[in-house]
Amino acid sequence: MNNNKNLFLSDDESAICNKYLEQGYVIAPVSDIDALSWIREKFILIAREELNISDDVSDSDLLNFIHERISIPELNDFRLLVIKRINSLSDFRQKYYQVAKSYLDIIVGNELSMQLKVNLSIQLPKDESSLLPIHADTWSGDSPFEVVVWIPLVDCYKTKAMYILPPDKNQILNDDFGKMAGNSSDDLYKSVQKDIDWIEIKYGEVLVFNQALPHGNRINMENETRWSMNCRFKGIFTPYNDKKIGEFFEPITLKPASECGMNYSLPVIKK
Repeated sequence: MNNNKNLFLSDDESAICNKYLEQGYVIAPVSDIDALSWIREKFILIAREELNISDDVSDSDLLNFIHERISIPELNDFRLLVIKRINSLSDFRQKYYQVAKSYLDIIVGNELSMQLKVNLSIQLPKDESSLLPIHADTWSGDSPFEVVVWIPLVDCYKTKAMYILPPDKNQILNDDFGKMAGNSSDDLYKSVQKDIDWIEIKYGEVLVFNQALPHGNRINMENETRWSMNCRFKGIFTPYNDKKIGEFFEPITLKPASECGMNYSLPVIKK
């Protein structure tokens, strides 16, 4: 990072910026644990209601071992129902933003657009139907100015988590993409497999990552289910590419000076 830019940042802010630029992501304690607790409680309530779970199983065990209560063929319908219900809660997206606010302020800025709907991933052990092949979101029309805020509801590690290709290794891939990509996403994965970073993140932490870097998941070979949310954020005034403001994004923190500037017009002198 340019040293002159560092003069305007605190040491902690500079460290976060440098880490994001060097490894393509930052993992840190959430900005607002109360907001995260509120979100997790809502997910657990919805899961209990939809699956008619009335026993005294702990919240952690309910999430980690939900595969004991739902089958793989039933999973996607359940996941979509949970997504619909959680996104219908009026405070949900505001709570989600609060979970990562301090890091978004540093990495992206404080005038933000937020994805209209938060996504949910539920990956059961040994489930081949919930795979996300290696990809970069920019390959399918996302703006390179976006970041993903990825929030786990359970501890995620090894194949229960996701992976990302660091920026320096991604540059090597970009320089010889035709050769390294092969004929399938699996060919591409095998060509970079030795270079990827597997994310290890605990409940109570947040991951902010550069979605222009290749990432994905593999079959969950652990004995617990992964629950994680993801949502994109970007600067209001940065390019949008295929996913437009009002269709996919919504401004959430427009400042008064910007609003005045957008509404400004020069005086008209009538003759």
